[in-house]
Amino acid sequence: MKIGLDIMGGDFAPEATVLGAIEAQKEFSDDIRLVLIGDKLKVEEILKREAIDASLFDLIHASEVIEMEEHPAKAYRKKQDSSIAKGFDLLQKNEIQAFASAGNSGAMLVGSMYTIRPIPGIIRPSITSVLPKDNGGVGVILDVGINADCKPDVLYQFGILGSLYAENVFGIKNPKVGLLNIGEEEGKGNLLSQAAYQVMKGSKDFNFVGNIEGRDLFSDTVDVVVCDGFTGNVVLKQAEAVYGIMAKKGSLDEYFSRFNYEIYGGTPILGVNGNVLIGHGISSPKAIKNMLILAKDVTEARLASKIKEAFE
Repeated sequence: MKIGLDIMGGDFAPEATVLGAIEAQKEFSDDIRLVLIGDKLKVEEILKREAIDASLFDLIHASEVIEMEEHPAKAYRKKQDSSIAKGFDLLQKNEIQAFASAGNSGAMLVGSMYTIRPIPGIIRPSITSVLPKDNGGVGVILDVGINADCKPDVLYQFGILGSLYAENVFGIKNPKVGLLNIGEEEGKGNLLSQAAYQVMKGSKDFNFVGNIEGRDLFSDTVDVVVCDGFTGNVVLKQAEAVYGIMAKKGSLDEYFSRFNYEIYGGTPILGVNGNVLIGHGISSPKAIKNMLILAKDVTEARLASKIKEAFE
């Protein structure tokens, strides 16, 4: 297996990305090889400084970078020698089996749509976040940002995508799927929530347990939380803020330490014909390492193939 990493992606690239790749390489078996895509000279400088043999990696030079503030579609079309564009070219040719970046997430989505493309039947691909449960387990929430506005059938598909992700990557059997709402009763919520409930009720595609409220997010009531990307992103940023406040006050315990985004590394784009992972723009070496480990897990789980089979 070869996993491609956009070395130029992220606020602290290429320093954080190369250091993260070094740490991941130490944990991988010999049949997994990392392909570092970006400014080759900068990568070699860091490897030399860290006394790491460059032959442990495949280095692919890219002369351009899609910056965080650039328009995703325009930059992707214009900068075909960028680390992101080159990564997708390698993924499309199956020269790498997964591609990860902490760079411009919009460009990563554009690259996915233009090259490997959505799985037939998928209305909108989705991204997720992990929810640490108070019993020591984990759940997932989707969407968390790329689909701010959704229709009921899109939320229904999120239930399928989230279930397949939770079961195949996190090992959760028959995951419980809940619709995030302002009350548990069937008639609660806005027009989208009410309509989505009717579509999801009685589903044979996933284990729907009904509406859940914000207080249920971190309990064992549910394994997969479904919501539109606007709501999911608010939940995600609020959880990050709570972690930041508690860390600042020195109040972190074993449970709240699990809110650290670095532990989870990133998220796959669910619903595309390949293994594409997006990391946080502020990713540290630890976060990069864990994103690469997640890329390995997603690839080994054949997640994209199983989603494709579910939608055939």
